[in-house]
Amino acid sequence: MISSNSSVKEVKEYLESLHDDEKLNYLKYLYKDKRKSIQKLVKKYQSLLAKKSTEKQRLLKLWYLEEGLYRQNYQYVVGIDEAGRGPLAGPVVAGAVILPPYCIIDGLNDSKKINEKKRKQIAEEIKKIAIAWAVGVVDAQTIDDMNIHEATRYAMYLALYSLGSLPQYALIDGKKNPLIKIPQSGIIKGDSLSASIAAASIIAKVYRDNLMDIYDKLYPGYYFSSNKGYGTKQHIQCLNENGPCPIHRKSFKPVKLEEKVV
Repeated sequence: MISSNSSVKEVKEYLESLHDDEKLNYLKYLYKDKRKSIQKLVKKYQSLLAKKSTEKQRLLKLWYLEEGLYRQNYQYVVGIDEAGRGPLAGPVVAGAVILPPYCIIDGLNDSKKINEKKRKQIAEEIKKIAIAWAVGVVDAQTIDDMNIHEATRYAMYLALYSLGSLPQYALIDGKKNPLIKIPQSGIIKGDSLSASIAAASIIAKVYRDNLMDIYDKLYPGYYFSSNKGYGTKQHIQCLNENGPCPIHRKSFKPVKLEEKVV
């Protein structure tokens, strides 16, 4: 512990070097320091630690569903979620992830609640820490042939069985999937309730967004890199001007109203 006459800069540097439990103890010691700058620093770190504790509790709660399955001797629980049901263009992508039990991944959440930069960072962390992960991709033509509901189920099937025989139980965002033949539960808003599903949602979203960035270069003029194929005002305008391209879903309005194909 540094001396009581240390500068604010020295105190801050020392705080940064401590683990959270050590920080708490040192902050108690700093209460005795009457300098306003030190007390301001104490309040700042108290707030940071409180937020960190709240976030840790949220992350631990994400393991509630998995915990019940671990108690039933399911060792490998896979989370499954999709990205891209609603866009007018591009594939639907499903992610399947098996995480080590009770691992903590900072910021893990429903992919829609995380900004793009953070999603990419978390996706890389998931890939590093996961026991196994995979994606299933179903293209626009197959979506038109099967319909989006069945295509989404198929993408989930592809993702799951890309993991081989490892998964013993599946937690699926939404409803159960009849194509999946292992024990399963459909969890409404599962990407906010299960660590495994949240991880799958991030893997699927980041993978699909990367594909749409590639399609933006292959089919310029639709701004796929920014709209990711969703029916934004700008995308609709481009569709009206240029007609659909090969990755547009011809069975989706307003795409099917357009006859011109580039």
